[in-house]
Amino acid sequence: MATLLDFRRRIRSVKNTQQITRAMKFVAAARLRRAQEAAIAARPYAKELRRMLRSIMSRIAEPQHPLLAHRREERILAIVLTGERGLAGAFNANILRKAHEFFRVNKGKKLSTLPVGKKGRDALKKAGFSIIAEYVNVLARVDFATAREIAVLVTDLYAKEEIDSVYIVFSEFKTVMTPNLVVTKLLPVEAVHADEESIAEKETSQVDYIYEQPKEQLLGKLLPRYVETQILRAMLESSAAEHAARMTAMESATKNAGDVIEALTLHMNKVRQAAITKEIIEIVSGASYGA
Repeated sequence: MATLLDFRRRIRSVKNTQQITRAMKFVAAARLRRAQEAAIAARPYAKELRRMLRSIMSRIAEPQHPLLAHRREERILAIVLTGERGLAGAFNANILRKAHEFFRVNKGKKLSTLPVGKKGRDALKKAGFSIIAEYVNVLARVDFATAREIAVLVTDLYAKEEIDSVYIVFSEFKTVMTPNLVVTKLLPVEAVHADEESIAEKETSQVDYIYEQPKEQLLGKLLPRYVETQILRAMLESSAAEHAARMTAMESATKNAGDVIEALTLHMNKVRQAAITKEIIEIVSGASYGA
């Protein structure tokens, strides 16, 4: 049976853990604020670039570019964005589960992966997937140069017809409590033809822009930039979602530690009370026996 000293040691240990989880929660909250601002700031640029691409392509009879070429999807590349560290609840597990669902749907095809994040890299290697490149320790501070490097790699592979399509799997930041797991096609570029755009967006996309360069030349410049922007936005969204998940997990761990401390304290008090009662009974019994 545990002694009072054992309970005190256990309570002290849980309190120390609670201090750590509370500190990690505050750190994650501070990082989340910066990551959230960066992710939200990147959305308007991506939206306007998409709108301009839609406008240009609507004015070209038959747009021609290697990144627009459609082929039968036999060789698929998946860019999987996960976290660099754990202690983020089910964040990494959910993304990997979403990726494995995508792999199962395309089971009969040649699959290759490009993990971004240490957790995804380790899991995909262990699962035996073909990895063409890996990027770790790049989501703590998202850099445009990294996004451009990834974009150049995948666009070169696609232009050389070494792969037939590119998908990106990541967690899009919505709110702190509700992330949104996304699997979206990156190549060939076809999202600019989205039918779900609103009437206002369609009207805006038909603005009669004055282009200094020929439309075909401008399209050739904007398509690679569109791919870079989509990858950068996914990295920013994933970083914000990871910090939100970690803050939520640490908040839950802090609360659970408080519940454990309360339960242990109650149990310790019961044990101490039982010991005191036992001593009183022994004293009273001894006095009665002596009398």
